[in-house]
Amino acid sequence: MTGWTANDIPDQAGRTAVVTGANSGLGYVTARELARRGAHVVLACRDATRGKEAEALIRSEVPDADVQFAPLDLADLSSVHDFARSFERDRLDLLINNAGVMALPHRRTIDGFEMQFGVNHLGHFALTGLLLPKLLAAPAGARIVTLSSGLHVLANIDTRDLNSERGYRRWVAYARSKSANLLFVHELARRLTRAHAPVTAAAAHPGYASTNLATAGVRMEGRRAAETIVSAGNRLLAQPAGSGALPSLYAATAPGVHQDAYIGPRLHWRGAPVPARRAPWTRNDLAGEQLWGASERLTGVTYAALER
Repeated sequence: MTGWTANDIPDQAGRTAVVTGANSGLGYVTARELARRGAHVVLACRDATRGKEAEALIRSEVPDADVQFAPLDLADLSSVHDFARSFERDRLDLLINNAGVMALPHRRTIDGFEMQFGVNHLGHFALTGLLLPKLLAAPAGARIVTLSSGLHVLANIDTRDLNSERGYRRWVAYARSKSANLLFVHELARRLTRAHAPVTAAAAHPGYASTNLATAGVRMEGRRAAETIVSAGNRLLAQPAGSGALPSLYAATAPGVHQDAYIGPRLHWRGAPVPARRAPWTRNDLAGEQLWGASERLTGVTYAALER
């Protein structure tokens, strides 16, 4: 048995989806397959040239695709606000928080946050909160899917040092940002349930997928030998991006996905999507509340629609 594939995605006609980081890799595949099933897909990308190229490429692969590029830089909260203000549809059915950075040399966002925490968690926290009224307006029940990583198990968040100001280790910072993704989904799911909101929050991880994410950090530093090794690992060991995107697509579209679900490959690093194991700290209610409060303070975005 091959398990769940893109062919199993239900009809998405009449639905609207936003996919962050849709210009390449997992985000591109996710956007293309949702468009193939009839969804109107917004490609939310930082780079306009690459975003428009992705839009054209999807149309060439799926001739009747209803896709459009929209600028979004998750490392700049003003860009996140601009994207939300420019979203003109009266409702949003799917929000796929896919974009991310991995194991970068120390960098800061426009707003001064450590880049991995700022992009992977805070940018998506702000985006989700700003788009929440549109998600609540979806008549058939919307879904929010946030992409984490199996590597989240390497480190829990440190609420006393969310921006890695006491010392920066790239892989620890990455793991913390991915734990933050899962803790965010857990707390969001609790709040949606408490508010009786018709929106499902779920998470996914792609296993070991062949994308340019792994090589970005070493390329930024000019470490050619390390880039060669990572590229070889992608070719020899990783599953293709088309397979890596399946957990996100499953979490977004498969029947029966529940609040706070976490979907990953069957063999952890590759295989068909199934419920995945996660570190126990990513379902800690107190830590979820603490991260939520810190995220509101840092971004200035509150989820007022859930408090009414």
